[in-house]
Amino acid sequence: MARFLPNEDPFTLEDQLKILGNDELLDFWEESQMLDRYLEPTEHEQPPSLHYENAILNELRLRYSMGEI
Repeated sequence: MARFLPNEDPFTLEDQLKILGNDELLDFWEESQMLDRYLEPTEHEQPPSLHYENAILNELRLRYSMGEI
């Protein structure tokens, strides 16, 4: 399972997503959707999965526009 550690890795989430294959990227998206079930955001925070979902969708759009999907 891929994971994002903001303070421990010099690579951004977006950079990490670029190296995943299409199936791995979709698996990561599916796993990120489960985050909301286990992590409860505070009143003023966005759900944890929203950041992951936006980054994954942007990567999928980029791959689609380049004909890689």
